[in-house]
Amino acid sequence: MRDPTIEEMTRMTAGAAMWASHAVEDAGIPAFTMSDGPMGIASGKVDERDIARLSPCATALGASFDVYLVQRIGALVGGEAAARGVDAVLAPNLNLARSPLAGRAFEYFGEDPLHAGILGAAWIAGLQSTGTGSVAKHLVCNDSETERDTLDVRVDERTLREVYLLPFEFAARAGCVGMLAAYNRVNGDWCAEQHHILTDVVKGEWGYDGLVMSDWFGTHSTAPTLNAGLDLEMPGPARFLGFKADEAVAAGEVPASRVADAAGRIARGAKRVTGAKTQPYDDDAARELLVEGAAAGFVLLRNDGLLPLAPGKRIAVIGPNAAAPCFQGGTFAKISVSPDLPSPAQTIAARYGAENVTFEAGVDPAPRLPNMPVTPARDLGDGAERGMTLDYFASDDGSGEPLSSETRATNSLVWFVGVHDQGPFDKGGSVRASGIFTPEQSGPHRFYLGATGEARLTVDGATVVTTGATAAKDVMGKLKSGDAETGEVVLEAGKPVRIVADFTYAPARVHGLWYGVRGPDSREAMLARAEAAAREADAVLLFVGETSDSSVESKDRPDTALAPEQAELVARVVAANPRTAIVANIGHAFDASWARGAAALIAAWYPGEGFAQAIAEVLAGDREPGGRMPVSIAMEEGDYPAFDLKPGEGGRLPYDEGTRLGYRGLIANDTPARHPFGSGQGYTRFDWSDAAVEGGHVAVTVRNVGDRAGSEIVQVYRDTPEPTLVGFAKVELQPGEEARLSIALPARRFMLWGQGGWTPIGRTVNIRVARHAEDHGMPLTAAFDDLDDAAL
Repeated sequence: MRDPTIEEMTRMTAGAAMWASHAVEDAGIPAFTMSDGPMGIASGKVDERDIARLSPCATALGASFDVYLVQRIGALVGGEAAARGVDAVLAPNLNLARSPLAGRAFEYFGEDPLHAGILGAAWIAGLQSTGTGSVAKHLVCNDSETERDTLDVRVDERTLREVYLLPFEFAARAGCVGMLAAYNRVNGDWCAEQHHILTDVVKGEWGYDGLVMSDWFGTHSTAPTLNAGLDLEMPGPARFLGFKADEAVAAGEVPASRVADAAGRIARGAKRVTGAKTQPYDDDAARELLVEGAAAGFVLLRNDGLLPLAPGKRIAVIGPNAAAPCFQGGTFAKISVSPDLPSPAQTIAARYGAENVTFEAGVDPAPRLPNMPVTPARDLGDGAERGMTLDYFASDDGSGEPLSSETRATNSLVWFVGVHDQGPFDKGGSVRASGIFTPEQSGPHRFYLGATGEARLTVDGATVVTTGATAAKDVMGKLKSGDAETGEVVLEAGKPVRIVADFTYAPARVHGLWYGVRGPDSREAMLARAEAAAREADAVLLFVGETSDSSVESKDRPDTALAPEQAELVARVVAANPRTAIVANIGHAFDASWARGAAALIAAWYPGEGFAQAIAEVLAGDREPGGRMPVSIAMEEGDYPAFDLKPGEGGRLPYDEGTRLGYRGLIANDTPARHPFGSGQGYTRFDWSDAAVEGGHVAVTVRNVGDRAGSEIVQVYRDTPEPTLVGFAKVELQPGEEARLSIALPARRFMLWGQGGWTPIGRTVNIRVARHAEDHGMPLTAAFDDLDDAAL
């Protein structure tokens, strides 16, 4: 087998296509294919059509504090990749929930770097056990979305090392195949051109031998990018690297040795991920794991004896998220899930008996972009009973025979690589979406339409809405904010009408089409029905939260508040029946002040496709809510150490709080959290005893003194120079059972970065064994010299 030539090596530094690298077959270097993640396999190979398993979001996994569970979820995603011919997944996301406003906070494990690093490494190990490669993202300080393409994060070296780089150091130790350089700048340099981070730290000090690739279209130059240490520009075809690297090498701007190093890293990665793959879970095992994973991340924040709720009661299931749950956020890594997933309202009715359960939405379940509940205009023989019939045309006016047709049960369509399978990526065309809508009520109906090209929506042939083009780069933000044109038509209950949306598109990297319809049901009537249902019930299960357009890529949130109409729903329902358990289907830290009068509160996050089954079983007591808070919920928005995400002059966003983000800053600033990091409870009780330092470990005996099986999470903190998590462990125990837990104390966790190196805080180490970050716990002292010097 020959060595690749310099021309072949330079070509390898850019992708061959949207989701694939270049091969040099004569040199034994294969191409490898990629897909976005982390909640599953986003179908980047074609578009978002392919149905895939949807795992709990990273915040939900972070809430589990369960290393083994997170590893198994990683293996499930790896098996999903193997089944789809995907070699590497752009995941996990190791950025941190610095601010509760971050648009992609649901993709982060939480606000603590050690917690994120340990769980991220476990996810990587699970994924890569299947032969699929992990590309950890986004290196580094891509902790918010506002102006992310121009943002310049200003961060001191100690904070960079101890906080934001630490999860990636764990990923490097775990042997991730690659890392993805972020879009933003750090201390003046684009992440793809950050020599200090990519070369000095990651490849130099850490000795990382994997590849570093750009985020999609995240490069800005040729020589500065290669010389900084970036190895692979994505996607292909080349924009700044690839053939342009030939010119840079010939001009002496880039050493040939740097190109050879980049090509070598790409080749090693390609060979690692294109070998044999495994799929460790069959369908039944996957379903069970996803239900287990959802329940393990539910955090029971308050319970005044209402839960678990035994069957045999009259139950009112109320709230928009009971019938239309939020399974995931709105990113380019959106997973296409089965349209047949059950809702919590359905599983609760099945668990408690439909005759005992009433349901009222209370408020509109889709306040931004409403749903489009239609049946297909044509039977394509695919068994689909819901959704639009989509016809794809080569013409720009829908004339001629369709190139292809399919049924899509969604009101938002995004195409990443060509709009139709048979059509070439670089040509325009048109799409026609058509379905039959049967109104439930008579009266005015408002139709919504948005697109990346010109579009027109008709009802029984009459034009109701037209719209111009939204820029392709804004498709996720516009789509997920419900940015659409509207028009109104008076319809008669029970009388079907034909809805047609015609969409014309030009060549572009990304395209989108979205539509919906809102009926005439009044806001006050919906609230009144919910209030009446609550009053007549023995107990209420109230589901509030978000839709997938609430947490989005390329856009941060304006605040942490629950939607005003939902806050009013909570107030009226709890006043009508205080025996209310609230399930917050929210993917990030949120203002929880509205839940004060309820008997119980569960933070459910975005729990993946196992949500409905898991929440029914947890509410009934068949399973335990196994989570603890992976983020802090402050008393007031002004208490968060980092909150506002809008850059200042020159696009600069200073990380002024330094290492004191999240619980660290809340405690240091003497502003106790409403729900502290690490807090939560289950359905049983535990006693802790005999805490001691034993051979570089903290040991503590945990005993289940309740009458139910359950899990407990032991956390270890240091308080100098600020409160910092240094270890944790989870244990599951039967009633009366006890276990001796041992948590390692690596020396590095008691060192600070300064003057170019790591320095011990002191010769002795003061720690506390605690149930959460604000718990004074059990104080202990250890000698620094007795700690493990090799581990992170």
